[in-house]
Amino acid sequence: MAGSSLYRLEKEKRLLNAGAYGRVFKKATRSRDKCFTVLSRRNDMDTARLGLAISKKNCRLATDRNRIKRVVRESFRHHQAALAGLDVVVINQPAACGAGNQQLFNSLTGHWGRCLQAMREKGAQE
Repeated sequence: MAGSSLYRLEKEKRLLNAGAYGRVFKKATRSRDKCFTVLSRRNDMDTARLGLAISKKNCRLATDRNRIKRVVRESFRHHQAALAGLDVVVINQPAACGAGNQQLFNSLTGHWGRCLQAMREKGAQE
């Protein structure tokens, strides 16, 4: 339990309102596979922030939507230090509903890497 606070998803690490989501949706770097679409944009902070858009349209059962959200939050907690300076919104695709937890986690790990690569490339252009 001593190390659990290290990976806690505090309020400061979440996108909390429509304005924060809108800022990401407006001008985002996109990464997509069969399970997720991940939008990311640089923020002016030293921390990464996560937003979830897990739709009922793509995943009918609440238990499946909740499982997907838990996996996304857990993956984000493990990678939040590397993602510092990014706002990230994760959107589910229909295939995420039937995928296993490990497959979802692996998909997200790839997305985090692509988000970081895009951030580095944009930083080099500026």
